Amino acid sequence: MTHDILFETVNLSKHFGALAAVDDVSLQIRRNTLHAIIGPNGAGKTTFFNLLSGNLKPTSGKVFYDGTDITGQPIHRMIHLGIGRSFQITNVFPNLTVFENIRLASQAMEKGNYRFFVDASNLKKCEARAMEVAAKVGLQEKLLTPARMLPHGDQRKLELGMILAPDPAVLLLDEPTAGMAAEQVPELISLIRDVQADGNKTVVLVEHNMNVVMSISDTITVMNLGKKLAEGTPEEITKNKEVQTAYLGGLYELEF
Repeated sequence: MTHDILFETVNLSKHFGALAAVDDVSLQIRRNTLHAIIGPNGAGKTTFFNLLSGNLKPTSGKVFYDGTDITGQPIHRMIHLGIGRSFQITNVFPNLTVFENIRLASQAMEKGNYRFFVDASNLKKCEARAMEVAAKVGLQEKLLTPARMLPHGDQRKLELGMILAPDPAVLLLDEPTAGMAAEQVPELISLIRDVQADGNKTVVLVEHNMNVVMSISDTITVMNLGKKLAEGTPEEITKNKEVQTAYLGGLYELEF
């Protein structure tokens, strides 16, 4: 693995009984890029994501992170390696404020976070980090608002803030615009792009909104029936006939 490659899967497979949800997928994700994974429903995208993040263990194959074999590592180990993960369903603490949610996420990476009494200097550091991240995701005016009172778009921003709080090197974002009104999407996508570019982070994105995918991705991998069907730049993917067939049976041209 070259220094340019941060994530790599080699012949990765996941079977559920006779079903091969992910089937012999080899993939390389370059450092400091935005890499999208797309495909029709049932293509295996979320299962593949769960294998990358440690939520599932593969049936066979390997996952490498920065040259180290992390296959089957538990989720908490992935977090400490610098891998942050979001989910299709918003994953925040509804009764805590914006500030408390982000501070709690920041504390998760601190040594001794399991202790009842937390070192005051560590707590102040986490509080300062929470303020910084809240401003970064545009929620600095809503620090004291309970998460349950936020509009859905702001809850998505909060979830992104919680992922950013421990300062991960990699963001695994699963359908970040799911459930958002159309007018809210551009702001979140701009935020994700800014976070990736300004923070020297690698973003891996599963997203159904093709306008989003085509506008922000450096590289796109297309999955179908558990296999890697195609890979390339947005322009290359839009012209790929196999991708056209997988999405629309070859009846229409994909336009983005």
